[in-house]
Amino acid sequence: MTNTKLVEETIAFVKQTLEGAEGGHDWFHIERVYKNALLIAKSEQVDTFIVSLGALLHDIADAKFYNGDETIGPKMAHGFLTLRLVDKGVITHVVNIIENISFKSSLGEASKFTSPELQVVQDADRLDAIGAIGIARAFNYGGFKNRELYNPEIEPNIQMTKAAYKKSTAPTINHFYEKLLLLKDKMNTKTGLKLAEERHGYMVGFLTQFDNEWNGKL
Repeated sequence: MTNTKLVEETIAFVKQTLEGAEGGHDWFHIERVYKNALLIAKSEQVDTFIVSLGALLHDIADAKFYNGDETIGPKMAHGFLTLRLVDKGVITHVVNIIENISFKSSLGEASKFTSPELQVVQDADRLDAIGAIGIARAFNYGGFKNRELYNPEIEPNIQMTKAAYKKSTAPTINHFYEKLLLLKDKMNTKTGLKLAEERHGYMVGFLTQFDNEWNGKL
């Protein structure tokens, strides 16, 4: 099977698997990450085939929707690629990307795996978590989990461990301070950082406006 054909089959698999998924983690999220990853890859020395597969499969089974089980996504991706006789080295690399891409993976112990391809896909995924779309996704997920928009009595926890992050039920606004505003400085690539700076500024402006409206300021 050619690389192009496999990418096409992967797209079809992901679309079918994520049909009916929560709006911030559906096929359209995957598509945006995939497009951003290919854009960033143009300026990096990477294997675009691995970048493509990693981007398309990175959220095939997000642990948030599987009782926190972080093994399901990698297993699904491994099974899908194995059935299509993909090279074992490629499969291992893609699985490693899925296992190490998330923000919570950066909390606590340092990641045991890194590669230029992971860095590209990670930047693409983080870009989709910030800016206008990031704001929309944050509140969509907050609504999905029936969380408060904001509660002045609940302070953001910017020193969370991975375990605390996974268990958090804090208001959506707290998520900006606990994660989204931190992503710009965690970008791996120059292109990722350039794109992140504009989106970061948009979020800062939104939070200022939110605070003004919440507190009745002029």
